[in-house]
Amino acid sequence: MAVPLDALVKALDAELRLDAFEDVSHNGLQVANGGEVSRICCGVDASLDFLKAAQAKGADFCFVHHGISWGDSLARIAGPEYRVVSFLIEHGMALYAANLPLDAHPSLGNNAGLAAALGLVETVGCFTYHGNVIGVRGVLPEPLSFEELGVRVRTLTPGGAFHALPFGKSEVHSVGIVSGGAAGEVRQAFEMGLDCYITGELDLAAWNFAKDAGIDMIAAGHYATEVFGPRSVAAWLAGRFAAPVEFIDFGLPW
Repeated sequence: MAVPLDALVKALDAELRLDAFEDVSHNGLQVANGGEVSRICCGVDASLDFLKAAQAKGADFCFVHHGISWGDSLARIAGPEYRVVSFLIEHGMALYAANLPLDAHPSLGNNAGLAAALGLVETVGCFTYHGNVIGVRGVLPEPLSFEELGVRVRTLTPGGAFHALPFGKSEVHSVGIVSGGAAGEVRQAFEMGLDCYITGELDLAAWNFAKDAGIDMIAAGHYATEVFGPRSVAAWLAGRFAAPVEFIDFGLPW
């Protein structure tokens, strides 16, 4: 049964509270289609590989965390951008993106999803980025050794570029999470007195800060830590709309 595109977009805009976020991504509907949706695919990136996989499944609406419109990125539609945009239009596929709003969502978000998978309790939103609260902090029901926590995170984020930095306590109780490219927020984790900080990508400055500050840190991969949100959105959409919904996971090593 076809779903009106406008109804789908309106529901996502409201649930993800797009208006509450200042973001370099132009969140929301980035490319429209003819106005109806019969099948939905969700994923992390609006790459040509993802769009081709979604089109092969018959999707005419794609929800992603990383869209194609960032700042002035589409000021000129040429090269790779042309290939993506023309593919969407040629196949009548709409594209919807939610960057920071998906990171921050208290139940559907990347950070909430990873926190729940780790079994964190007493979770609260925290970590500010450009004035937005995007992360989460919580505590483990029972403290774990840093090595045990690392194994648990690695199990939940298979394939990602994984780095475990045992620079703090040998036993971890409190944990902060900001998925993706948020290595620099380790400073906020330290200032909050957390035992361990979990993110996606690692950079040299964050490595040095964590070591000097004496805080444990895990970087489990940008892609690998951001499958939780799109997967949750897929389940949310499936429970509210008649169109079939599927999450496509490429398992990228990032």
